[in-house]
Amino acid sequence: MFNLRIVVLCVLIASFFLGGCTSTPPKHLSNACSIFDEKDDWYKDAKKASKRWGIPIATNLAIMHQESKFVSKAKPPRTKFLWIFPGPRKSSAYGYSQAKDETWDWYKRESGHGGADRDDFDDAIDFIAWYNHITVKRNKVKPTDTYNLYLAYHEGHGGFSRGTYKKKAWLIGVAKKVDRLARSYSAQLNKCEDRLDSSWWWPF
Repeated sequence: MFNLRIVVLCVLIASFFLGGCTSTPPKHLSNACSIFDEKDDWYKDAKKASKRWGIPIATNLAIMHQESKFVSKAKPPRTKFLWIFPGPRKSSAYGYSQAKDETWDWYKRESGHGGADRDDFDDAIDFIAWYNHITVKRNKVKPTDTYNLYLAYHEGHGGFSRGTYKKKAWLIGVAKKVDRLARSYSAQLNKCEDRLDSSWWWPF
């Protein structure tokens, strides 16, 4: 009986931790206040990344929305072999930020976050802010220019410099949509950020 109770207890503990590792997307993706109210630890992470890298919360959040819709383990769709059989994925992009393997490795080396995971919101929002910070420095884009920050995020710093996006009308349309969402997020945060700030202690 004693051993059975230990086994049951271990199963319950394992279930608790495994369940905690699964993160579902917020219910209201177009409202920043609702997102942070539902995911009460995300605001702290988003503000920390914004403060560290000098990029507005609304911009980083809008880019994450476009890349993954806040799905923690998001991956590109598989290609089709003979129009039927699933083939390899189009890229190694993964997680909230849809960062590729090599870009994520670069981030871990340069940012000091050696143990960062792409399916962790804290690490992913920091990555997006860090990448935008590099764009500001390297491509001379303003930190508030979500439109061009997203184009550089999608095309890479080199591609953005070469203007590869100029022949991609669909991408320009997406960048405009991300910019509009960032503006909307910013207006929403202006109404709730004081409340969000007062709900947790900021030690830095």
